Amino acid sequence: MIEALRILLVEDDVLIGMMLVDMFDALGLPEPAQATTNEEALALIANEPLLGALVDINLGDEKGWPIADALAARDIPFAFTSGGGDVIPAEHAGRRLVSKPFRLNDIEAAIREFSA
Repeated sequence: MIEALRILLVEDDVLIGMMLVDMFDALGLPEPAQATTNEEALALIANEPLLGALVDINLGDEKGWPIADALAARDIPFAFTSGGGDVIPAEHAGRRLVSKPFRLNDIEAAIREFSA
């Protein structure tokens, strides 16, 4: 279905991250590269070839905008995730937003766009 490249999962909530990893498994996808902060995600983006990314907008006291900018600069497709109430900056307004609580089909649809 999808190449061997991994997907970056940026999520600061451990339980939600575990649930997403389970969803990846249910979809037959490889375990994602994972980050919980901008710093961790930016290091992975710089050092690992990625198929795409799911980026939580709210990472504790940080926003995921630097991650979105880095992914866009490298032409790596991505979608945002959020619990709601976030305004996406104009430069990323066309990106998919997957709302929490997640549904398997929404995650699958976002990931399918990465390999389209």
